[in-house]
Amino acid sequence: MMLGVCLTLASALQATPVFVPVEKFTLAWMHSIEKVRWEEDYAVVASADGLRAELHATKARVRGSAAGMEPPIDAQLQNGWYEYTPTINSLSELRLMRSEFTADYDWCMQGVCQSMSNLIASDAGVTRVTPCFGIQAKKSSAP
Repeated sequence: MMLGVCLTLASALQATPVFVPVEKFTLAWMHSIEKVRWEEDYAVVASADGLRAELHATKARVRGSAAGMEPPIDAQLQNGWYEYTPTINSLSELRLMRSEFTADYDWCMQGVCQSMSNLIASDAGVTRVTPCFGIQAKKSSAP
């Protein structure tokens, strides 16, 4: 089985999750009023027995400072970004509010970013990001 995350719309009770095979990713967004970019890095980590997984927030950064977007007291200013390690770092899920009135989240893997809507459509509600295991597709043995 392959480690990754499952994306689901919280309002869709019986929806099939979208599986993204990833062990590290970054979520980024622009504050809707202050126009300040925020980024959070995550790792998907399997338990020692390989039966469960968690999301670990490994690093975060904010591009400047503005009302409601103040970086934590221990943040270090580096190249125009306030960087810090989140205090809550082990999570069972992320709940992302997505609105038609603001730009969507950017989903970044291996240095390449794309709109989250390229992975899962938005219903202008909550999108759940949970660690999960997907089944790796078997390669065809046909000649």
